[in-house]
Formats: sequence, structure tokens, C-alpha cells
Amino acid sequence: MQTGWRVGSLFGIPLFLDYSWFIILALATRAYASSYSVWGPALAWSAGLAVALMLFGSVLLHELGHSLAAMSQGIKVNSITLFLFGGVASIDSESKTPAQAFQVAIAGPLVSFGLFLILGLGSQVLPQTNLLAIVTERVAEINLVLGLFNLIPGLPLDGGQVLKAAIWQITGSRFTGVRWAAKIGQVLGWLAVAFGLTLCFLAREYGGLWIALIGGFAIRNAKAYSRFVSLQEALVKTKAAEVMSHEFRVVDANSTLREFADRYLLEVNPLPFYVAAANGRDLGLVSIDDIRFTERTQWQMQTLHKILKPLEKNPTVSEKASLAEVISTMEFRQLARIIVLSPIGSVVGTIDRGDVMKVLAKHLKPSISEAEIKRCKAENSYPQGLQLSAIAKTAQDN
Repeated sequence: MQTGWRVGSLFGIPLFLDYSWFIILALATRAYASSYSVWGPALAWSAGLAVALMLFGSVLLHELGHSLAAMSQGIKVNSITLFLFGGVASIDSESKTPAQAFQVAIAGPLVSFGLFLILGLGSQVLPQTNLLAIVTERVAEINLVLGLFNLIPGLPLDGGQVLKAAIWQITGSRFTGVRWAAKIGQVLGWLAVAFGLTLCFLAREYGGLWIALIGGFAIRNAKAYSRFVSLQEALVKTKAAEVMSHEFRVVDANSTLREFADRYLLEVNPLPFYVAAANGRDLGLVSIDDIRFTERTQWQMQTLHKILKPLEKNPTVSEKASLAEVISTMEFRQLARIIVLSPIGSVVGTIDRGDVMKVLAKHLKPSISEAEIKRCKAENSYPQGLQLSAIAKTAQDN
């Protein structure tokens, strides 16, 4: 769920301000205002606020660059959010090719460099002693730093996305690209933390705390990229045959409803459905409800042929279908479970959400507990907040 305060939209993209943005806006205003104290308190604070707002305006345009590049490839952009550490564009899916991924990644820094050139030229046109010229030049410099900083080659920065695209192009694997870019991002993040803390405690430069915070943010997000791509890779490489359970029973389609009821309805834990077969061929599915909703006077005469639901009318997947395909099919059709067929069209298993979570548990640890996994199996559900269908869709798209 999107959090923060919605302030409008650009090109159909919702714009949000995270509540942490107001904190950094105040801090940035104060920091920049101190640079203009010779102009008097009123002008100094006005200039500080202007620089802070233009800083975040530049960040917004930077993220808009990524967003428009993604939209040109037919990718949906869900939102742009400004927050404590800058901004982020929520893009619905990955680009299809390394070249397209590079285009989306580089679009943001190109916007920043473009703003640097435009504002830099603008500041030269204005009188050099004018406060407006000084403020414009400062914002131009900020955009240069923003563009260069984002080209550092490690996720979650744009340079990490560029590196990912390059490794993807070389290896042919997007997963490999993300994994290496995330590892480098973590290394760079730890270096930033170490450097920032060194500045703070040894050199008494307390601005180092900010560097350390940015490093910590980079580490956390780089790890998130690694977990995300590991989960995607698991969804693509894991096949239905590895996930399915065998919670069904094959019954004779020629049996009467009475024979079926006497044999199976009295079980303590009846199965959710049964596979009706005849002449060595699976014909369709029979559920307990199909029996119960039939007049008892008909049970002695009707056979299972009359109430079975033919296999071709049931949503199914093959044994070789990826887990991403299984999840997408189940969520699209709102199914509690799905039938798995062999190459010859026989029922070989079923998959529900609990089966999916049981297999994916090792990829989600430690973010999901054993108790949560058991609950998912018992309730046939996914953990709250886990957008597994969206992850599966992205994995399929790539």
C-alpha cells in the first residue's frame, strides 16, 4: 500500500510526499540558509527554502526521467515518492532487454546533467552579484552532484542499474546482473558507513553521520534486491511437479453416487475433490458438494459421469509449468487450488497457496517464520503484505 501524502500527478503518475520528506526539507532549508546569512535573515531563509525546494524539484524531474523512459516501453509507473533520502519511482515491471533497462537507468542522470547545463548557463546570464544567480548556480551544482552520485555502480543507485544491464547483456541473465550489482551495492554501502563513522568520531565531522545513514540505506536496499531476485529466480526455475501435493483420489466414473457416498463421504477428513476415471483415462473432477447438492433419490441411479466436471473445463497447468505461471494462473482465476496434469493429460497432483509457501519458505527466511508458513498451509493463503502474484508476473515477464 502506498503511504504518504498525495500532492498531484504528472503524466498520469501519482506524486507522493513521504512524511520523512518534511524533516529533510527543514534540515536542508536550515543548512542552505546558513550559506546566505550575509544577505540578512529574511533573504537567507527564503534562499535556503528555495534551494531546498529546487533540490527536491530536481529529484522529482530525475525520477520522472526514469518513469517516462519506462512508460515509453509500455511499462506502468505506479507512483513517484519523495522521501528522506531523495526520491523513488515505483515501476510495475522490468524492461524486456538489457538495452531497454539501460535506457531507463540512464534517463535519470541524463535529466540531472541536463538541468546542470541549463541552470549553469542561466546563472551566467544573471548578474553575478545577484542572489538569484547565486541560488541558480548552487542548484546547478547540486544537479551535477546528483547525476554523478547516482552513477556509482551499485544497487540501488542508477549506476547499479546500468551495471546490471551491462552484466545482463554479457551473461544473458538478468538475475546474474541484479545479483552482482546488489553485491557491489552492499560493499559500497559498508564503505560509506565506515567512512561516515570515521569522519564523525575521529575527525569530529558530524556530517559523516549523514554519509553513514545513506550507506545503511544502500545496504538495506541492495539486500532487498538480492532477496527479490532470488525469489524471482526460484519462481521461474521451480516447476509445478516439485510443488504439487497428492491430495486427491482416483475413483471409478461408473460408480453410482450411492456407492461413492458410502465409500468416501463418511471419511473423517474427506478430500476436496476426486478424479473420476474410466477405461484408464481421467475424465473429470468430482467434489463432495456435487454429491450433496444432488437429490438423494437419484443417488442409486446416477453415476459419477453425470456430475463430474470434465478436465478440459477446469483450469490446469502442466508438470513442467514454472511456479511463476502457477501463481499467476491461480491469482488471475481466483482459484484456491489448481490441478497439475501429466503430458498425457492425467491428473498427477494439486497445488494450493500453502504448497507454494512451503517450497518458497527457504527463499523468504528470515522474513517469514515457521509459524507463519504453517498458518499459510492451514489457511491456504500467502503472508500478509507479500505481493507474490506481482513478483510472479514480473518474473514471467523476464
